[in-house]
Amino acid sequence: MAVDQDPIPQEALPPRWGLAERCEGRFVYRHARPRIDLIADCVPARSHPTLGLCRHWELQYRFFLTDRSVSRSIGRVSTRRAAVDGLLECMRRIHERVSTADDPLTVGTVLEDVSLADLVPDRLSESPP
Repeated sequence: MAVDQDPIPQEALPPRWGLAERCEGRFVYRHARPRIDLIADCVPARSHPTLGLCRHWELQYRFFLTDRSVSRSIGRVSTRRAAVDGLLECMRRIHERVSTADDPLTVGTVLEDVSLADLVPDRLSESPP
C-alpha cells in the first residue's frame, strides 16, 4: 500500500468518521460527535519469542471529555491489514450503537466484543503447558 494512500478509503467509512492522522506506522480515525479517536500504532512486539514477531499493531480508542481524555486498549493484532479491518469494525459498531453516547464507558462496552483477526497472543496465556 502506498504511503500517501489512506488505510481505509473514504467511501468505506461510516458517517461522521474521517482520517485524522497518518504517518509511517500509525493512523488515527476520528468520529465527530461524540469525539472518539480510533488509533492503530505499530509498536515493538511483546509476544512470545517463538512466534517470531518483532512488531505488532496496538489498537486503542480515545474518548474526549470537556476537561480530559480517556484512552483504552482495544487489542493487538499481528498485521497492518488486521489493524485496518479491526478499526473499521470498531467504527461500524460505534456508528450502530453509540451515536448518541456521551460517556467512555458506553464506548468501551461496545468495543469489548469486537473480534480482531490475527490477534497477537499474550506471552503467558499462549505458552505450551
